[in-house]
Amino acid sequence: MKQNKYDNPNFFYAYEQMPRSIKGLEGAGEWHILRELMPDLKDRNVLDLGCGFGWHCRYAGEQEASSVVGVDLSENMIQRAREITSDPLISYVKAPIEDFAFSESQFDVVISSLAFHYIEPFKSICEKVYDSLRSGGSFVFSVEHPIFTSRKEQDWYYDEHGDRLHWPVDNYQKEGVREAVFLNENVIKYHRTISTYLNDLLDAGFIINTVKESFPSDEMLKNDPQMEDENRRPMFLMISASK
Repeated sequence: MKQNKYDNPNFFYAYEQMPRSIKGLEGAGEWHILRELMPDLKDRNVLDLGCGFGWHCRYAGEQEASSVVGVDLSENMIQRAREITSDPLISYVKAPIEDFAFSESQFDVVISSLAFHYIEPFKSICEKVYDSLRSGGSFVFSVEHPIFTSRKEQDWYYDEHGDRLHWPVDNYQKEGVREAVFLNENVIKYHRTISTYLNDLLDAGFIINTVKESFPSDEMLKNDPQMEDENRRPMFLMISASK
């Protein structure tokens, strides 16, 4: 069975309290970077894998996409996305990303935000996305950075006073399952190296256009000085590729 923590009431309630759940894209620390990787969405058919509350779907609609399909495994996510979406050109499908029925050359743009590190078969997803894109189509996605997923603890190393000393990286080359804790619940994540992300895309036939690593925006640094620690290590990896 595919992992689906978001239909757990306690987990979903905790997720609802996160800034990105309340404020949408403006509450997502990586959005100022990911937005720059997005191609022109006007008159494009867009697919969002792991759409969650549908924030990226509605962004695509605001950019005058021809059609937008959001896919998510969670009934809670899909229900919330439908509740806060009024655009008739946006539709939502409840399905695991791995099992979604991709149609050949159906989409101009495929996007995904922070979903693939929860999914084991990244290479096969790349192949399906490639086939689903029209020639010249774009694939833009974000994942937790491999130096973030290398250890299951996913936390800083602290001194005896509780001050952050550094971000530890270990077992980086040992890809596979990490039993991490997120929102006080045990979750399964899949660690991959940066080279695996890039080579799986290349092997599927993609041209890699841009690779970005997250950093806080000036506004975030101004509003929260503690965000300066986000410059000590990247939390997210973002990639733009094309067919």
